[in-house]
Amino acid sequence: MTKETGPRWVDFHCHLDLYPDHAALIQQCDQAEVATLAVTTTPKAWPRNKEMAAQSRLVRVALGLHPQLVAERAEEVALFERYLPEARYIGEIGLDAGPRFYRNLKEQEQVLDRMLRASAEQGRKVASLHSVRSVAKVLTALEATKFIDTSKAVLHWFTGTKAEARRAVEMGCYFSINTAMLRTERHRILVASLPRDRLLTETDGPFVETPRGTVRPRDVEETVFQLAEVFGFTAENMRSVLLSNLRELLS
Repeated sequence: MTKETGPRWVDFHCHLDLYPDHAALIQQCDQAEVATLAVTTTPKAWPRNKEMAAQSRLVRVALGLHPQLVAERAEEVALFERYLPEARYIGEIGLDAGPRFYRNLKEQEQVLDRMLRASAEQGRKVASLHSVRSVAKVLTALEATKFIDTSKAVLHWFTGTKAEARRAVEMGCYFSINTAMLRTERHRILVASLPRDRLLTETDGPFVETPRGTVRPRDVEETVFQLAEVFGFTAENMRSVLLSNLRELLS
């Protein structure tokens, strides 16, 4: 995810294939020097995404099966396992216990368990995890499958409690932060409680809107400024911390 001189910015969770200008956006990530993790929502989407980003300096593609799609695509877990040896990055995977998806939470748990176990067996994976109203269950799954023993986990758009955050930190997890997370005082206080050496930035584009429109990977610059305010850093110092964290995550 790095080049000789390194990227300037980090977008560790973005759905590049859900933008209408997917190919142009990959080029834009390189031009804007944004190290970008392009997550996928189904294993079927992974080969094409991987092919499109093959020549990119800074875009890497993650193999995923989104928990919100498990009810209709659970059988694709077999395809996930088939592609897994080729994938270092995993995402978007996880659990969603929100009102719309709670009814199939058990099936989500079974699918997540299977994906994490397969990933743990191979080791050296880096996963971006969804954990809506289910942080404790996701952390338990990371422990039970031994994933956390062989690989790295990043909690995307974390909205758990401070106690859950402490547990995640003790397990070695990282947290990717987007601008929408910093809009409320409650979430800013939560983010401020996280260790600075476990933070990354993300956009979760195209699911986040800004005053200028739909967020794009280059817009992580604004998130860096906001994080700098939260921690009392200069923007340049905050940017350096985030790049150091990315290097450590991938080491």
